[in-house]
Amino acid sequence: MRTCSMCYSNLQVPKLGLQSSSLGLTSLGRRATITTISQPLLKCLRSIQYSDAPAKILDNEFLKHFVKVFGLDLETTGFFEKGKIVEIAVRDLHGGKNSCFQTLVNPEQHVPNSHIHGITTDMVTHSGVPRYALIPILVEYIKSRQVPGGHVILAAHNARCFDVPFLLKEFSCCSFDVPPDWLFLDTLALARELRKLHGSKALPKISLQGLREFYRIPLEGSNHRAMSDVNVLSSILPNMTFDLKLGVDDLLQRTFKASACNIT
Repeated sequence: MRTCSMCYSNLQVPKLGLQSSSLGLTSLGRRATITTISQPLLKCLRSIQYSDAPAKILDNEFLKHFVKVFGLDLETTGFFEKGKIVEIAVRDLHGGKNSCFQTLVNPEQHVPNSHIHGITTDMVTHSGVPRYALIPILVEYIKSRQVPGGHVILAAHNARCFDVPFLLKEFSCCSFDVPPDWLFLDTLALARELRKLHGSKALPKISLQGLREFYRIPLEGSNHRAMSDVNVLSSILPNMTFDLKLGVDDLLQRTFKASACNIT
C-alpha cells in the first residue's frame, strides 16, 4: 500500500466533482464561486498530491456518530500578523484510498524562514502552486470524504492559536465561509491533560515532537514539513485518546467552531 509520505510524479487526481470552467460551493446559504479558472485550476490540481494511508482510527463509534476525523498541519512564512500559509497537509484518520491531501501554497511573498521547514520562495512561486484555488479545493476534498449529514473534526497541534487562525485568514481572503459542520480539535490541550496524568517528569515536552518521543513513534519524512507532522499527529492522537480514556462524545465536547477564533 502506498503511504502518505510518498510523492508521485504521475499521481492521478481523484474525481471530486470539480468543474474545469468554474468551481462553485454552497456555504452558509450563499454561493461562493471561482470563475475563469479552467486551465490554471487544472494546473493547481496537478500540483496537489493525493495518496493512500492505513486507518489510524478503527473505532466504528465515530462512524456511528457520523463523525470523520482528519489530521491537519500548516507551514507558514512566520507568525500570524504577517505570515501566510506555504504548505498544508490533511489526513483522513479513517484511512483508505486518497486519504491524504497535501500541497505547497503560494503566499505571494518572500519566504524568510526556510531554515525551519525547508520550503523556499522558489518552491512556492511557480505557476503550478495554488493560491486562491486552495480553499475551494480543500473544502471539496473534505466534503468528498465526509459522512453525509455528519460532522468533520479537524485536529491540529496548537490548532486554536496557530492552524485555525491561519486557515480562517485564508478562507477570508477567498471570500469563503468555513463550513458549519467543521469542528476543530486542539491536541495541545489534550497534551496538557496527558501531562497531568503522567507527570512532567515522564512527559517533559508537550510539543508534537515531544509527544512523538514519548510514544516512541518513528519520524516519517522531514521534521516540520506538513505531511510529516500530520503523520506524527495521526499516530499520537489515538494513543492520547486511549490514555485519557476519551470516547467520541468526549472528543466532541473538546472541539470548537471557527467562530470561537478571533482573527482580527
